[in-house]
Amino acid sequence: MDKIIIAAVAKNGVIGRSTGEMPWYSKEDFQHFKKTTLGFPIIMGRKTFESLKKPLKGRLNIVITQDQNYKIKLKSLRVFNSLIKAYEFCELKKNKKVFIIGGGQIFRKAINNADKMIISHMNFEAEGNIFFPKIDLRKWEVVSRIGKKDFEIVTYSRII
Repeated sequence: MDKIIIAAVAKNGVIGRSTGEMPWYSKEDFQHFKKTTLGFPIIMGRKTFESLKKPLKGRLNIVITQDQNYKIKLKSLRVFNSLIKAYEFCELKKNKKVFIIGGGQIFRKAINNADKMIISHMNFEAEGNIFFPKIDLRKWEVVSRIGKKDFEIVTYSRII
């Protein structure tokens, strides 16, 4: 199963605000995100999930939280207390891919065991206090680049 990080990152590394909101809006990037993740499980932290207000359609939404009492009963949602348990669940369900969609804490954990990253490198800086972890190019190689109006989609593969 491929574990794939997907994120939009401003030039200054910002991915969000601690209030849960995105510091920008890009319809083109949202369309890319939806097209890429549709039909596959998406893993996110509790704060990211709560900022969405509801599960994203067409995907199994998996929330990671350390709160042992965090419960939401929805068909399209699962809650786990660790990223590893979420991966194990997805493997048990024979998923070919799983996407890690944020936030900052989840990205910092996932970057150590992800197989790929699909990063929308935005062409601007943004105000925020949640940052994407530094990409160590000794561990990642660029596989493809696709230029868009406000960003460039760069796909990275882990160097084995």
